[in-house]
Amino acid sequence: MLAGALVGASMIVACPPGYEPNAGVQATVRKLGGKLEMTYDAKEAATGADVVYTDVWVSMGQEAERVQRTEAFSRYQLNDTLVGFAKPGALVMHCLPAHRGEEITDAVLDGPRSIVLEQSENRLHAQKAVIFELLGGSLDDA
Repeated sequence: MLAGALVGASMIVACPPGYEPNAGVQATVRKLGGKLEMTYDAKEAATGADVVYTDVWVSMGQEAERVQRTEAFSRYQLNDTLVGFAKPGALVMHCLPAHRGEEITDAVLDGPRSIVLEQSENRLHAQKAVIFELLGGSLDDA
């Protein structure tokens, strides 16, 4: 959300009640120039979208909440029906790693709209750059 805000993106975030992004994060997104709307309706968020982005429902440290979170987010699964509300050329993204069959279906993750492999490749290069910098950032001694 913060990266999108830096480039002036318009975002609609859909989540179950009680799982909204931190109010401070929402305020920062708006302060940085991002347009942010919140909804509890996944269809509303997906309708007309250029990009549909999802993340896991249960992150590290939240394992004790697995049943509760899975039940709360079940209506938000990124599947063919939900993606069908987006624009015809809309892209599908995922924060990774993905839990197939939970927050995203195989058909969507592996489908023609998915750019998840490109995301993972970009992440690889970004991580290599961080490691390079942490190790001194010079090829002079290589």
